[in-house]
Amino acid sequence: MTSTFDTDPGQLFIGGQWREAADGARMDVIDPSTGQVITTVAEAAASDVDAAVRAAREAFDSGPWPRMSGRERGRVLHRVAELIRANAEEIAALESLDVGKPISLCGAVDVTNAANDYEYYASLAQSQDGATRDTPLGAFAYTRREPLGVVAAITPFNFPLILSGSKLAPALAAGNTVVHKPAEETPLSALYMARLLAEAGVPDGVVNVVTGTGPVAGEALLRNPGVDKVAFTGSTAVGRHVASVAGEGLKTVMMELGGNAAHVVFEDADLEKAVGAIIKGFVFNTGQFCMAGPRLLVARPVHDTVVGILAEAVAGVPVGDPRDPGTVVGPMAGEKHLKKVEEYVELARKEGARVVVGGERLDLGGGYYYKPTVITGLSNDSRVVQEEIFGPVLTVQPFDSEDEAVALANSTPYGLASGVQTTNLARAHRVAGRLQAGIVWINDWAMLDPALPFGGVKDSGFGREYGPEALAAYTKVKSVLVSLD
Repeated sequence: MTSTFDTDPGQLFIGGQWREAADGARMDVIDPSTGQVITTVAEAAASDVDAAVRAAREAFDSGPWPRMSGRERGRVLHRVAELIRANAEEIAALESLDVGKPISLCGAVDVTNAANDYEYYASLAQSQDGATRDTPLGAFAYTRREPLGVVAAITPFNFPLILSGSKLAPALAAGNTVVHKPAEETPLSALYMARLLAEAGVPDGVVNVVTGTGPVAGEALLRNPGVDKVAFTGSTAVGRHVASVAGEGLKTVMMELGGNAAHVVFEDADLEKAVGAIIKGFVFNTGQFCMAGPRLLVARPVHDTVVGILAEAVAGVPVGDPRDPGTVVGPMAGEKHLKKVEEYVELARKEGARVVVGGERLDLGGGYYYKPTVITGLSNDSRVVQEEIFGPVLTVQPFDSEDEAVALANSTPYGLASGVQTTNLARAHRVAGRLQAGIVWINDWAMLDPALPFGGVKDSGFGREYGPEALAAYTKVKSVLVSLD
């Protein structure tokens, strides 16, 4: 476990230096499991963001990082992955404390995936090949891929470590410089990673971290003319604003936005495996993940059976202190997120729905806990079905045909993820092709790998993270023609 850092972790990281906000402002970081303040961090002003962008621009225009070979950058990113693994226990504890995630999941999922991201793009860094093109112009013509410049990475509260790695790793592999603004609720792993990146050999100014609020720091970053690309993960509502502002500056944009995925269970499904995937799809991370599966569509012949199994199984899911290794579901990230879930469940009750299990807060040490909840009897046009709840709530609807299942699955404005439970191979491929989503899981949920592109359609955004597609998206193509006349 590294012990070389003695700088205040609550400072901004700009140009390779730790510093306080220009006006000295600080903001609280809350432990969701207790509602108590963990620590404070610097609250960046617009001038701090401008300083970070200037540092990133100078590092891009004059520094060594964009001029290194892809192989050299890859060596540095490999060291980042190694450092993440070497400090896995400390990082997992930090992420659990900050976000309220169960400690076991932080290690097995968040830390592991973050290390895998840097390792994957370290290997891919040297694969940015151009191409020769045959033309009738009497010239030797070829293309080359070059980094875009300064990337603004804006990440949400639910997966701080993973969603920063999914942006920083390909951006750095391509030779860009970055200004990262983490969510104001969960900034701690971003500051920790700034230290590890510096220790791994990332030059000063290549990665800068500004902690602060969206309306001040986030807005200043979006509007800064020194930014060339915005990589954003967050809600669809905020995403619309981000896209609008970025469009004014003609910035390249990648957006991974909200989701409200359908999980379709056909009558021929292996119900034992299906129920495990269903529960994972809506309670993981307390339902606070955009690729959650909160809409369960079940073939009518097995509808009541599935609901009965879920009622018993969901009631037994361990909810509690995220530092307890046996905990599966921790607290919501904050009071406002908890109240939002309560409002949706109360709306379902007013509409005459049946709350099969859950449906209430859990009083545990002042934290923001909500019992995993299953609801039946809602119409498809209910807001509880159509909107993103972003909590541990599952709605269940029956269907009578494959066509109806597909129509229901595609009936919301979202299109990030979807799932199918069936033992019929032909049906699996056929339905996967008809679902309007960026990723489809068959007989499981939330299987991800940095080699596979991930992103949405419709109101779930555009562009892709992961895979060689993400690396390409952090580059621009230049054509070069050498006259042979």
